[in-house]
Parts: sequence; structure tokens; C-alpha cells
Amino acid sequence: MNNDSSFLTAGVRAMFLSTLAFSLANILVKKVSHIPAMEVVFFRCSIATVFCFIGLYRAGADWKGSNRWMLLLRGLFGTTALFLFFTTLQNIPLASAMTIQYLSPIFTSVIAIFLLSEKVRGLQWIFYAIAFVGVLLIERFDPRSSPFYLAIGIISAFCSGMAYNLVRSLRGKEHPLTVVLHFQLTGAIAGFVTLFFAWRTPEGWDWGYLVLIAILSQLGQIFLTNALQREPVAGIAIVNYTGLIYALLLGSMWFGETQPAESFAGMLLVVFGVLLSVFYSKRMRDLEKIESTVS
Repeated sequence: MNNDSSFLTAGVRAMFLSTLAFSLANILVKKVSHIPAMEVVFFRCSIATVFCFIGLYRAGADWKGSNRWMLLLRGLFGTTALFLFFTTLQNIPLASAMTIQYLSPIFTSVIAIFLLSEKVRGLQWIFYAIAFVGVLLIERFDPRSSPFYLAIGIISAFCSGMAYNLVRSLRGKEHPLTVVLHFQLTGAIAGFVTLFFAWRTPEGWDWGYLVLIAILSQLGQIFLTNALQREPVAGIAIVNYTGLIYALLLGSMWFGETQPAESFAGMLLVVFGVLLSVFYSKRMRDLEKIESTVS
């Protein structure tokens, strides 16, 4: 735990760097919109797989793992979420795609009711409703965000929620890099299979963009892990939403994207609803710990 009382603690700085790295990777995914999304997944996951094997070798950890079915499911849900997210990135405005993906913490909490027997309090359902109203505003007032890609984005967030819960259920049972490896390996294999049906040869800068997508994503994951190890989740959750600022600025600079006022309001509602849920959940856990200590 980081005892630095200032805002810019090591954990917060790591979270800022993580969000920036992921945002830049998302920009590059959109830059290669002419390449099939699953082909981008293949390149990203193939390069990341190499990094994972190197890390596991240095750690002396078993890459196979012992919970094979759980690892396979984590890989399948993670790959599906990544493919669908890349699909939205390539077809709707950057900020809208990223905002819809921010629904994943809500799905993580709801799915945990069934997979991990965790509770969702009554007030949290109101916060979830606020976030979903925000998504509807984005779709309703921005013709570039069609109902089809809105649905694709929501399914992606749901699959992310499933993947996160599977990761949590594997905590303490598998080496973290083993869990990450099975996600990357599944994506690389699934992506390779699709190359026989939808292949577009990258040209010129495309090769560099594809490599950078993998490197930036890996850096984002490293910084994220570092942040989560240094700070409580609620303490750095708000920093993750600076990604929306990056998306609005970079989307405008790189792609000339502008947002209607109503869609921008929708984005704020999504962020507001999810953050309220995060901080409320954290406060309730703290109160439960105090009560259990007193009793």
C-alpha cells in the first residue's frame, strides 16, 4: 500500500500512464480500420504472447496452469470482448466506443452475484441505471453510433465483465502471467484461424501501427497492474476515466470527430454512474469492516 498522501502517488502516476498507453493503442486500432478487427486482434495477441512467455520463463512459472477450463473460458470471453471492442473502435467515434466499454465494471458487479456470490446493494442499481441512460443518450443523439454497434459495444462490455470475474476466481490459483497468457494465446489462435477467411495485407505504416498496438497495450497492462498493486481500486478508479478526455481530444485531432452536446452529456452520465457505484461499494465495504471489528 502506498502511504504517500499526495494525489500524484506512484499508483496514480502508473494509472495515468496506463490510461494513456491504452488510449494511444485505441487510436492506432482506429487508424487501421481498413484491416479486419480480428486480424488486428491476431497481431496484438501474437506479439503479447511472446512477451508473456518471456515473463513466465523469467518467473519460473508454469505456462499451462492447472485450471484449464477456467483459463480457456477466460481466454474466450477476453478475446470476444477485445474483438467486439475493436469492431466498435473502427466503426463509431472513438469517445463513444470507449464510453460504452466503461460499462464493464457494472457487468462485472452483476455477474459476480452469480459467479462469486457477491452482493449488489439497492442503491447501486440506481447508479447502473444512470450509466445505461448515458449510453442511450449517446445512441439517440449521435447518428454515427448506430443501434447495431451500440449492441456490439454492450456485448463487449459484458464479455469483459465475465473475463474479469474469471480472473478474480483464479486469483491465488494461477500465476497472473499464466492467466494473461491464456487470453493472449486464445486471441492469437482465434485470430490466426480467421486469416484464412478475411485477410488484408498491411501496407506501409500499417505494420508499424500493428506492432505499436501490441506494445502499447502491453505497457498499459503493466502500468495497470502496478497501479492496482500500489493503491486501492477506488482510489485510482477515477483516473481511468481520463481515457475519455484523451479520446475526445485525440479523436478530434486525428479524425476530426466532434460530439453533440447530448452525446457528451451521455458520456458524463456513464462515467458518473460507474464512479458512484465504485465509491459507494468501497464505502460499504469499509463500513462492514468497521462493524465486524467492533462486534
